[in-house]
Amino acid sequence: MTVRIEENRSHPRLRDLLAAYHLVNQAEKGTAVETVAELPAVYRGEAEDPAAAFAADTVLLVTAPGGDAPSGCVVLKASREGRAPEIKRLWVAPEARRKGLAKALMTEALHRAAAAGAPAVRLTVWAWRAEPLALYRGLGFATVDSWDERPDLLCLEKPLDVIEKLTPEAVRTHAPAGLAELLMDAVDGGASVGFLAPLETARAAAWWSGVAEEAAAGVRDVWAAHAPDGSLSGVVTLVRTGTDNGRHRGEIARLLVRGTARGRGLGRRLLATAEAHATATGLRLLVLDTQTDSPAERLYRGAGWTAAGTIPDFAADPAGTLRATTLYYKRLG
Repeated sequence: MTVRIEENRSHPRLRDLLAAYHLVNQAEKGTAVETVAELPAVYRGEAEDPAAAFAADTVLLVTAPGGDAPSGCVVLKASREGRAPEIKRLWVAPEARRKGLAKALMTEALHRAAAAGAPAVRLTVWAWRAEPLALYRGLGFATVDSWDERPDLLCLEKPLDVIEKLTPEAVRTHAPAGLAELLMDAVDGGASVGFLAPLETARAAAWWSGVAEEAAAGVRDVWAAHAPDGSLSGVVTLVRTGTDNGRHRGEIARLLVRGTARGRGLGRRLLATAEAHATATGLRLLVLDTQTDSPAERLYRGAGWTAAGTIPDFAADPAGTLRATTLYYKRLG
């Protein structure tokens, strides 16, 4: 089972979550109050009427597997005056912690910011809040020059990878280096992506050169994620079925994320990008296969894909050991 995330600034549970957040926050700052009515006006307004307080912002709530009501929230403040959007009010009820809910909320907020074209996301955190700080740093946030001069308040920012659809010529350009490196990184990491280890650069580049020809023929679409330093951090391709009776169908192939870029939602963003394009161009069904019990299975299940079945000894992993493969599908539209 997976967590459920929804966008709803009017959810009745949100008032309780925000009230708990602010009451704990005031106590940690040494200015404890007993009730929402005693909170500073701006915080009291958020707890009493979050729909009005966050009218221009994205409010996300998370429900734990098996739960019947949200137990956490986060707010993605809209970009204003050219500044990066800001994450605020991350809170998970104490009884629901240690279940990955805070990370799920953060990952979704980052996904929303990236989908909106934001170049970065920022946030503030009190220096004494060790666990949230560790979460933020684990997601790639780094301390930057302060924009808030309150003592002990750290300002953090995370540059976002930019995803773009590659032209056939761009695929050819990136094939010998960035794309080849992504494929070799996947094979070195044990991913079953059609090659045995060690995979040489020339062979990886040749494979991508073939992809460029397929892109030119309209058979395959390619999207790449560019890290803030300009390097490629991930890639995904969508292959269209060529038969007359299968033109409603496509296949997700070679979803690759560089090892150093994993754990921050990039794979999900790449997958969502390909899915959105498939829907927009009239495809109604997507399929894929992945090694059974691999980390990729969690990604696909969490993105709403359905397992259709497992084939034993379907393909060898990079070390040459035969592994089972699970087939997945997802209906679109």
